[in-house]
Order: sequence, then C-alpha cells, then structure tokens
Amino acid sequence: MALSLLMVLATLERADAQEQPAACGGENLIDRMRAEDDPRLPALLQAAAATPNGEGLLWRVENDQGVASYLLGTMHVADPRVTELTYTVSQALDASETVVIETDEILDPEVAQAALIARPELTMFTDGRTLRTVMSDEDFALVETRLDELGLPVDALVHMKPWMIAGLVALPACEHARKAEGAAFLDQMLAEQALEEGKAVDGLETIAEQLDAMASLSLEFHVRGLVETLSLGPLLEDVTATMTDLYVAGETGMIMPMLREAAPEGHERDAQGYADFEERIVLARNRIMAERAEPFLNEGHAFIAVGALHLPGDEGVIELLRDAGYSVERAD
Repeated sequence: MALSLLMVLATLERADAQEQPAACGGENLIDRMRAEDDPRLPALLQAAAATPNGEGLLWRVENDQGVASYLLGTMHVADPRVTELTYTVSQALDASETVVIETDEILDPEVAQAALIARPELTMFTDGRTLRTVMSDEDFALVETRLDELGLPVDALVHMKPWMIAGLVALPACEHARKAEGAAFLDQMLAEQALEEGKAVDGLETIAEQLDAMASLSLEFHVRGLVETLSLGPLLEDVTATMTDLYVAGETGMIMPMLREAAPEGHERDAQGYADFEERIVLARNRIMAERAEPFLNEGHAFIAVGALHLPGDEGVIELLRDAGYSVERAD
C-alpha cells in the first residue's frame, strides 16, 4: 500500500499548476494591512522588532581558533528570487570546503523514497482508518471540494496523513509548475552545486527524523491544520507571496508574527497545538541543528544552510551557537 500510494503521489499534478505560468501571484499582506490601516499591524511590527536576529540571511560563524564558516537561512522553494544568490552569498559559498543542508538525503530520490517506505505509519493510515473516518462530515466535504478544485482526486489521498496532504496543497501552483519543470529548490541547488565543484556535502538530520517530528503532533492538530489550509483559499497564495517578499528582504523575524496576525478573522487558534508545533518542529530541531553543526564549525570553512525560520529568536540557531561559544555576526 505504501509503495502504491507513493507512486500515485509521484504522478499527481495539480490541475492549476499545469495552467499557470511559473510566475507567482498573490498580494503582500503587510502592504495590504498598511494600506487599510489594519489595527493588527502595530502588534506585528512590534513582535518582529523584538525578535533577536530577525534581520539578515547570511551569518559569519567563527570557532575558537578564529576560523570562519557561514550560516545561511533558506526558503525551501524554487522561486528565482530565492534561488538567485547574492554576491556575498556566492563568495561565502565559494570559500567553503563543505556544504551542509538540513538533510542530504534529498539528493538521492531512491534514498528519500526508501525513508518514506520504511516507516509508512508516519505518513499514512495503516490501521484501517482513512481521512474520511477521522474528520467530521462537514470538514471532509470541504477537503473533498477543495482537492477537486485543485485537480487532486480525494480517493487517491484518503490513506495519507492530513499533514502530508496539507504539504501538497500549501505551495502555490507556480511552485508545483517549477517542480514539474525540474527546477531545484534553494537547499537542493546549493548542495548540487557543491557536488559539481567537488566539495563535501552533508546533512544535519535524516528524513526519518523530520517525519517523526511531524508525526509526533496530535492527529487532531493535523486535521485542523489541513482544514485551515484549504479554507484559506486565495489567501494562501497571498501568504506565500508575503513570506517570499519578507525572505528576499531578509526580514525573517517578521514571518512568524505575520502568520499569526494576518490570519483571517474567525480562525480560532489551538494554543496547545501550536505550542507543541513550535516546540517539536522549530525549537527542538533548532537544538539538534546547532549541536550537529558544531563538528563542521570546529573544522571551519563550512557553509551551512537551514530553513530561515530556524535562525531568529532567543532559541534560534544563531543564539544557540553563541551560547556554545561561537562568534556569530551578520554577513549580508
């Protein structure tokens, strides 16, 4: 069952992805809030300003011997605005001897697929339940309608865990189109370029560890997340557009406040569920990434690339590395 479902997923294409060009749409939600004098905007800006290390994507990390490495915050998309490296990032990459990404298993499709097949219970229902049986009739009707609009037959997906489906539909059609055209997302591009140049490539996590982290969250939280994602409708593309604008501007500390404040009114948040999400998917992984980055930083001349949301904050990778004795300064 696991293999057959993975084969189905590999061949599925969102209908709207085939109809739209690679350029993305969407409106910047923060610009909209400014134009409408939205009362939520001051809280958003204040939260962003109070976030340590909330500006900048490239950071220079020196070990106790004064040997430098670099830490880059990434966005896991193939948008040309994201994948086009600045001169400073290119220089840092050229100076590196080892490139480290979140998981180097993404570079080998067979390894990635094997990781999924080895633990089918993490991504699929293997106990007789289906998406239909774990949701209310009203929620399932919404999911079925929205998936049909996206050209995804619900019958092909009912055995998949809700967070897998949410991940499939969260990206806009333009990003799916880029994937279909073979475009690499930023982390993948960095690693492939390093391999072409004969550099060592390594990872900080395994795919299994990442799947474990997602699967550890409650089913109720994942069901709610899928329903919320699909109920956003056109706003979902606006969220992606805003995140991309903030990333390109290096304003990483504003992304999470934007996601919290820019949600449409009427969306009640599961406080405990989101607290669990932050701890297991962000903070716990921050600690793992920082710890596993240390051997590369101690050796020096490393270029480490992880999701930009792992960098800022009191418990972000930057502060964790400083606490471990490294000198970390913004380099862009």
